[in-house]
Amino acid sequence: MTSSNTQKHQILITCPKGVPPFLKKELENLGFPVLSELVAGVGTEGSFEDTFRLNLFIRTGHRVLLLLKEFTASDADGLYRAINSIPWEDHVPADGYLCVTSSVETPSIRDSRFASLKCKDAIVDRIKEKQGSRPDSGPERDRSVVHLYWKDDRGSVYLDTSGEPLSRRGYRKIPLAAPMQETLAAAVVLATGWKGSGNFINPMCGSGTLAIEAALIGLGRAPGLLRSNFGFMHVPGYDESRWQVLREEARRRARKDLPTKIFATDMDPRAIDAAKKNAATAGVEHLFDFSVCDYTETVIPEGGGVIVMNPEYGERMGEVQKLEAVYKGIGDFLKQKCRGYRGYVFTGNAGLGKKVSLKPSRTIPFFNSGIECRLLEYELYEGSRKKGKNDNAP
Repeated sequence: MTSSNTQKHQILITCPKGVPPFLKKELENLGFPVLSELVAGVGTEGSFEDTFRLNLFIRTGHRVLLLLKEFTASDADGLYRAINSIPWEDHVPADGYLCVTSSVETPSIRDSRFASLKCKDAIVDRIKEKQGSRPDSGPERDRSVVHLYWKDDRGSVYLDTSGEPLSRRGYRKIPLAAPMQETLAAAVVLATGWKGSGNFINPMCGSGTLAIEAALIGLGRAPGLLRSNFGFMHVPGYDESRWQVLREEARRRARKDLPTKIFATDMDPRAIDAAKKNAATAGVEHLFDFSVCDYTETVIPEGGGVIVMNPEYGERMGEVQKLEAVYKGIGDFLKQKCRGYRGYVFTGNAGLGKKVSLKPSRTIPFFNSGIECRLLEYELYEGSRKKGKNDNAP
């Protein structure tokens, strides 16, 4: 891609549903224009080298897709011709490895895997014709990745400059059951407005994803710093020196410490052990105060800040009934122990959310693996806002 490293392209950054408002803000803060806001993505523009910055700094996006061509095709043969006309020898090395992903909804194709195969054939045939040999191909996303979007007779083909999704930061070595994805956790922290001042308290912390994302946000540390492999690194003409300059700039910009600790607790010792190891891998363990305890015993220091809890949602009726007491207890805990803080409960069960028995000041929609969720915000005032006539009675 050497001849066009600075040429502008449309770029689509995908993300979970509910997250585009936060991704949009991130793009604006990085100085990128917002061209479109979709249900599960945000459109911008930039050069191939701009995708280095996006992959390094974006917290809430999954994949940074660089548009190569928009086309019309009504059948598989038309798809092949459209894809084969792209100069793939500039984008995929002949001795490399190619993965094609796709999102297909067109009457002439029943199985998106067939469209992916046809797209892959068009790419490798072009490279073999131009260079005499062809790349290997398969499902692994650790080298060259191309994404096909084809709906009805209109399509787009992208170079996936991320490769593996950006949610795979590289620090979560020990996940527990059903952990929150890193990109969603970052969006939840951004929704609370916490940026490193005031306490951040995360009871029921599990393997620590929410708390670790909070630490990275508080420090202003680029989430891509831990990763050693991105899709853009496998494009002919990739400028590694430019990437290393960006990484060094990102390191210099990050804070080394915070004026407060991040408090993470869980009643399961295995969860705290996993959270400690993940925080150490992320290089943020010095910011943490870990405790094995029930959430009700979490120490709440003076000074205010943010408390974020992500209790179970309950998938079966028996589980939901047991969890009703937990959610009611969360409400009592927030009211009685957490005055002066902003409290947040992330849940995928609206009925259980009502058991908290506090009126949310804000309800923010998210999706977690297809489950519609809500982040419930509670203003936990110091004392009551209006004293009743009996408030001072013994």
